[in-house]
Amino acid sequence: MTTHYDVAALYRFVAIENPQRLREPLLELAESLNLCGTLILGHEGINGTIAGQRSDLVALLNKLGEWEPGLARLAPAWSDAQVKPFFRFKVKIKKEIVTLDVEGAHPDTSVGVYCDPQQWDEVLSDPDTLIIDTRNDYEFKVGTFKGAINPKTRGFREFPQWVDEHLDPAKHKKVAMFCTGGIRCEKGTSMMLNKGFEEVYHLKGGILGYLRDRDEDNSLWQGECYVFDQRVSLKHRLEQGSYTNCGGCRMPLSEVDRQHTDYIQGIQCGNCAHLYSAEDRQRFGERVKQQRLARERGEDHLGLSAQRLLQKRQQARQLRQARSAASDQ
Repeated sequence: MTTHYDVAALYRFVAIENPQRLREPLLELAESLNLCGTLILGHEGINGTIAGQRSDLVALLNKLGEWEPGLARLAPAWSDAQVKPFFRFKVKIKKEIVTLDVEGAHPDTSVGVYCDPQQWDEVLSDPDTLIIDTRNDYEFKVGTFKGAINPKTRGFREFPQWVDEHLDPAKHKKVAMFCTGGIRCEKGTSMMLNKGFEEVYHLKGGILGYLRDRDEDNSLWQGECYVFDQRVSLKHRLEQGSYTNCGGCRMPLSEVDRQHTDYIQGIQCGNCAHLYSAEDRQRFGERVKQQRLARERGEDHLGLSAQRLLQKRQQARQLRQARSAASDQ
């Protein structure tokens, strides 16, 4: 059983005439190479995070560049994992590779000023800079940059409305934005420029690039960075963090959260215990048992049925919305 995985986070905004034609070849190649993760393809480019052995990941990326010249020489942000980060390999075809749902945001023609970690620290240290975390509310709570604003969004498509309601180009002269890997800010800064904001900065390579290159003792980052895979959170030097996901609502849980009296590993946490019946808990407990047995056999356990997984994700989304609404009161 593989005990080490290389993880490649990547994106590129580039015109792809027929993204659908790439789906099946990618799935077949990824299966033959035993890769996992998700790639999102659309007419505006590619976005995703995939994992496996580095030589196999490079082989897939090279082949992708042969099939679609605009995707040649992709430069992923590399990290590693001691557990399998994803259950399977998926390719999704979407209208937007990161959903903002506004017209006129085109990073290939208009984008903010890129900052490396040193330049980013200088921008953040300017008292006239408005620092915006463009990620979701629960990601912000795991960790963020010193002085950053939390828009309390539940998804990126809520961000344009928040900008319209809270920001003013005439008042906010200098804006700095950041996200996990950089892709939200590519599109977000393009949107901001279209709305009349003149001085807009964003962190090149996102938080992951910053944590990779910045020493903890010389860093403006506070906490850990939430990631959408089995590692849950990362620290400086992209070492695995201390957070886990709740087995019920999938919310990130700190060490303190796991001390809650209602917390049961793999089943529920203090946020969602009231959602489940005794029958639910028994079923979740059986799933945890099967996952443990699968690990002992060196096998993958895919867990819930698709229908039950969808139900749990809907419950988790409703819970996050309820918590966000309560925090606004």
